[in-house]
Amino acid sequence: MTKYMQDKSLVLAPYATKAEETRGRLVPEAPSETRTEFQRDRDRIIHSGGFRKLRNKTQVFIENEGDYYRTRLTHSLEVSQIARSVARTLDLNEDLTEAIALAHDLGHTCFGHAGEWALADLMKDYGGFSHNEQTFRILTLLENRYPAFDGLNLTWETLEGIAKHNGPLLDSANSETPIPSTIAAFNESYDLELQYYPGAEAQVAAMADDVAYNTHDIDDGYRAGFLSFEDIQSLPLFGPIIEDIKKHNANAERSRLIHATVRQVLGTMVTDLIDTTRSNLKRMNIQSAHDVRKAKEQTVAFSFAMQQNIRTLRNFLQKKLYGHSRINRVCAKSDHIVREMFTFLMEHPNCLPNPWYAKLQGQEEETSLKARIIADYIAGMTDRYAVLEHRRLFSTEMMV
Repeated sequence: MTKYMQDKSLVLAPYATKAEETRGRLVPEAPSETRTEFQRDRDRIIHSGGFRKLRNKTQVFIENEGDYYRTRLTHSLEVSQIARSVARTLDLNEDLTEAIALAHDLGHTCFGHAGEWALADLMKDYGGFSHNEQTFRILTLLENRYPAFDGLNLTWETLEGIAKHNGPLLDSANSETPIPSTIAAFNESYDLELQYYPGAEAQVAAMADDVAYNTHDIDDGYRAGFLSFEDIQSLPLFGPIIEDIKKHNANAERSRLIHATVRQVLGTMVTDLIDTTRSNLKRMNIQSAHDVRKAKEQTVAFSFAMQQNIRTLRNFLQKKLYGHSRINRVCAKSDHIVREMFTFLMEHPNCLPNPWYAKLQGQEEETSLKARIIADYIAGMTDRYAVLEHRRLFSTEMMV
């Protein structure tokens, strides 16, 4: 084993996931001479086509609304930065944490949640649709960059973190619960232990996602004029911080006050997450990565008080931002575009681009397969490509 293949295990906590102890890949590969296995996972994700397309996929505001608003790509980078900082402080494996954080939103459709909701409704009779399962499909099936396997052939630990992004998929009694078909099929070949929590690194990535979008959506909402200064000041997590900053910056512009407040709120949430997790590790007597997975509750978590503040913040964002009339109009248009394309292609699958239609040829009557291929095609579209493709399909002009 070369020095590059292993982590500096002496500085990692006992409950961290060690690269040299990885359970490996579904298709065995020779180790790298220069990178750990989790570094290889991260690099494969960054170089994937799905990751590049996040640049032009909606977070909250449609990608062409302005250059300053977050996209899925910038959101994923922010999540990764927060997750790495937390992982470093807790002596966890930063590379594994980063890989999961960068990959967690690969399955999001064009037009954000509006596109996902439309596809979920359209696919309800064909196995369903969720962005988390779609991420797993991209990582294990749809990326086709390697001659020896489909997907990216990531390590067990990274795939486990993606599959169980929101916790166990089976309850402790291993009862029958709906598991996304792609994950269920993969699990038959490579047991992801769906009844247990993921490792601490995956839990950190999931919590970093909450920190990122709950703070940057305030920032973007204020920039767009959907949220007023007074609205934000009324929030229990934001108001006291705004007042404290104003005491030391009495003449600061309101926009600067909001930016400074968002930064401090983000720091407050991260500190709470770290302190609560440390307390949980001690209280639950966590001694290994195995203990983290087999625990009765999530190890990486916010305090009860912070959870209450986050719940208030989410309700506020739902009412004031996500439910704003301008957002609703864009969502309605997005829903219309996705539904029309899906319905048209179900009736005329030979209008799919040749590489996609080739997956279906000879099986056009297999309705579920056809629906899944079309859903994969539409889900992979960026916002601008979806608008252009819709125009190509439905414009009266004879364009190709």
